[in-house]
Amino acid sequence: MTAVTEPLSPPLADTPLGRTIALGPTDIWNDSCAIDELQYAISYGAVGATANPTIVVDVFKKDPARNKARLRQLAAERPDATEDELAWLMVEEMSLAAAPLLMPTFDRFKGRKGRLSMQTSPVYYRNAAKIVEQAVHFSSLAPNIVVKVPATKAGIAAMEEATYRGVSINCTVSFSVAQAVAAAEAVERGLKRREAEGLPTDEMGPVITIMVGRVEDWLKVLIERDNIILDPAAPAWSGVAVFKRAVAIFNERGYRARPLAAAIRNHLHWSEFIGGECILTLPAVWQRRFNGSDIEVKARIDDPVDPAIIAELEAHFPDFIKAYDPDGLSIDEFDTWPPTLRTLRGFTSSWHELLAIVSDTLLPDPDKKSS
Repeated sequence: MTAVTEPLSPPLADTPLGRTIALGPTDIWNDSCAIDELQYAISYGAVGATANPTIVVDVFKKDPARNKARLRQLAAERPDATEDELAWLMVEEMSLAAAPLLMPTFDRFKGRKGRLSMQTSPVYYRNAAKIVEQAVHFSSLAPNIVVKVPATKAGIAAMEEATYRGVSINCTVSFSVAQAVAAAEAVERGLKRREAEGLPTDEMGPVITIMVGRVEDWLKVLIERDNIILDPAAPAWSGVAVFKRAVAIFNERGYRARPLAAAIRNHLHWSEFIGGECILTLPAVWQRRFNGSDIEVKARIDDPVDPAIIAELEAHFPDFIKAYDPDGLSIDEFDTWPPTLRTLRGFTSSWHELLAIVSDTLLPDPDKKSS
């Protein structure tokens, strides 16, 4: 795969993202495993990276000729491998190519930073045993891997067991305070089980994602579907309110997993979280926008969202209440909540797209002229 170079450091303090990191405990991750994008992010102080099925497909498409050639090579090396197995080998190679860039940070912070996320199969969302098996495998591929596990009913159970087995997990497919708390509690149970048996936990780096932009996405669907009229600025604050409430609860309860904000849709998903003991995973396009902006960099994590905005969101959207209230969803409701369904469908579709790419590469249409 692509050769990597040493990350640039320290963060450039004369840029908004550099100042964000210099200001306090807020970390920046790159929301991609693409080498060029991660190199850019690290040059501004990023200390982690993440991937999911959609990101992997996007990375594959950026250099299709090279990636298809590598896929054919893998197929020749592994003549008995199924297309599914070859797809996972590609996912692993794409992800692991980025891991060395983060190893200096991983070593410097003794495992608490410098991690690369790999996501378990989206089609395993109902099967805790399958999730755990794959999580343990991914964790063995490099010392700085953190494994994404969905906040479904089976996923919550898998988080505890995988943590107990020494896997640093990254809760994903998570949009609510209730899911974040359930995931953090599962991680705590796993950590305590390890500690009870004298197993190490100090260098593990679990994180709990809330996909803040997907909260906003769902409310906008409801606005169009149900002809809702409200302050047009209100939906943009929905994910902000959910994440700030989760961060406050994590701080109060002393969870060891760190909250992570993902699915960026607007600058509030960066500017309002500055100063928090949390992680912001930013796509390259948003990193460049933020670094080119004149938004004042100051700690805002403890600034409350306008109560009038909260009241308006609660008045119009029962699903906002479910996202914002720590008891808004039961674990049994996680799998059927619309944001979960929408995201699982998207991730599963991307996985099927990758499988289709594998099929088309290994079984080219003989009726078409090759390019």
